[in-house]
Amino acid sequence: MNPKIDFIINELIKLYPDAHCSLNHRNAFELLIAVVLSAQTTDERVNQVTPTLFARYPDALAMSLANVDEVAKIIHSIGLYRNKSRNVVILSKDIQERFKGEVPSKRHELMSLPGVGKKTANVVLADAFNIPAMAVDTHVSRIAKRLGLAKYDDDVLNIEAKLCRKIPRHLWIRMHHTMIYFGRYMCHSLNPNCNECPFKHLCKRQKYEKK
Repeated sequence: MNPKIDFIINELIKLYPDAHCSLNHRNAFELLIAVVLSAQTTDERVNQVTPTLFARYPDALAMSLANVDEVAKIIHSIGLYRNKSRNVVILSKDIQERFKGEVPSKRHELMSLPGVGKKTANVVLADAFNIPAMAVDTHVSRIAKRLGLAKYDDDVLNIEAKLCRKIPRHLWIRMHHTMIYFGRYMCHSLNPNCNECPFKHLCKRQKYEKK
């Protein structure tokens, strides 16, 4: 393995040995809905509304029959709740009609669902089905660029491809979570905690980002 990649992987695991998916879920359906709801809001806020949501609508069939306004009342504290209410009902109808109520475990089938992009599909593959996948969110994107694992002008698809080439496949899921934790708790977008960072000698932030 590349010494730099090996160092990054080992240090991230040492920093966050218990990194895991922050969205509370009991099955693939709950995870998929939670990921859809998490757009432009925090996992913490999503976790506040999903217990009530899933108690009322525990599966694709129940959610597919839900009244959109009733769903909106439950999730009104998160961003874009009106659009998300419609989206999760439509999404559930598609799962019910096309996949007999079961969330599919193949990427192309997941991405054929309304509102499900590659990042969402990758999260579900990894955390619901334990299928190696590298989901690139804002944290992973930022960390990949700052650590020189991707270029600053790379888009999400390029970042994903580079991370998948550089990181061993069996570590994709774990590295996805450790990079998120690192971005969430140390390498913030603004005012990162550089004093405690083990990657200061690798960081590209000062070179490419505005001070």
